[in-house]
Amino acid sequence: MSEKRNDVISWDEFFMRVAVAASMRSKDPNTQVGACIADTNHRILSVGYNGTPSALDDDDFPWGVSEDPLNDKHGYVVHAEANAVLNYRGSLKDMSGATIYVTLFPCNECAKILAQVGIGEVVYLDDKYEGTEDNLISKRIIDSCGISYRPMHLEL
Repeated sequence: MSEKRNDVISWDEFFMRVAVAASMRSKDPNTQVGACIADTNHRILSVGYNGTPSALDDDDFPWGVSEDPLNDKHGYVVHAEANAVLNYRGSLKDMSGATIYVTLFPCNECAKILAQVGIGEVVYLDDKYEGTEDNLISKRIIDSCGISYRPMHLEL
C-alpha cells in the first residue's frame, strides 16, 4: 500500500484560489475582486465577483470612473462579497461563523452585509485602501461585531 500525499495545499490556500479564480470573471478593467465563503466544515457555501447585477446587460453600463454619477461604474457594480452572499441559495444562518476569502479587503457597505449574515472571519489578499475613511469605517464595523480578519499571502 502506498503512502498518501502530504504536500497538499491548505484550506486557506484552496479557498483563496477559488476567490482569485472568481475575480477573473470580473469585467472591471481596473479592479477585479473575488470572494469565496466557506463554512466551518470546509465546505464552499458561495462565490462572487464584482460586476453588474445579472439582470443588466453589462455592455450598456459604464466601466470607468467619472465625475458624472450616471457614467461612473460605482453606481452599477455589485461587490464580490455582496454577490457571494446574494448568490447563496441556502439559509443565511449557514453563514454564521463562516470565513470569507476575498482578494480585496471589504468596503464599509460589504462589511455591514458580512456582519448582518454572521461571518466570523475575513481573510484577504490586499488592503490597498488601508487608512482611507471607508476602510476605517469598515474595520470599525468588523471590529465591533467581533469578526476577525487577517491578511494572507498567496504565491500565484
